[in-house]
Amino acid sequence: MINELLKALDALYPYDGKCFLNYSTPWQLLFATILSAQCTDDRVNIVTAQLFKDFPSLESYVTANLSDLEDAVKQTGFFRNKARHLQTTARLLLSQYNGQVPSDITELTSLSGVGRKTANVVRGHIYGISSIVVDTHVKRVSRRLGLTQHNCPIKIEYELMEKLPKAHWIRYNQQVITHGRQICKAQRPLCTECTLKKFCKKLQEC
Repeated sequence: MINELLKALDALYPYDGKCFLNYSTPWQLLFATILSAQCTDDRVNIVTAQLFKDFPSLESYVTANLSDLEDAVKQTGFFRNKARHLQTTARLLLSQYNGQVPSDITELTSLSGVGRKTANVVRGHIYGISSIVVDTHVKRVSRRLGLTQHNCPIKIEYELMEKLPKAHWIRYNQQVITHGRQICKAQRPLCTECTLKKFCKKLQEC
């Protein structure tokens, strides 16, 4: 059944390798993903288009006035915490990693504002390391498809890693996020339009 589901996802959403967030360097993707917490990718892309012009290097975040950083990221929400995370992480990247973004998940999650979701986005898109990214869409759609019954993102991540072939992990992230945004929405999912409904374990909720 899982192989059939993955084939259906491939047919619906051919994987193009692109990230939903705009970036030019590894640290920019890291920062954009930090900002994406509780914020849409579209909004983050609007904010970072100017942010990365005003603060073009890690050094510029370290030397910036924190209030200026707060103003720059205000539209992403929780801007005080996020501005502090960016400044602290920039400092750590320069002092501990010679300005490079590490690939090791333990090192990544030691950075300010970086959890497993953020770390796995970086690992997948920058280093090509197969990773499961559990955001709100992956959590919701995976539960509705019956691939997990957990609510904890970490437990969902490990269960999906067990059930899905490793070669499909990164593709699954993008495909299910797209499906969650377009069809399998949190409120009023478009079940009648869903071509995956035969796999859905929660169709009665629609």
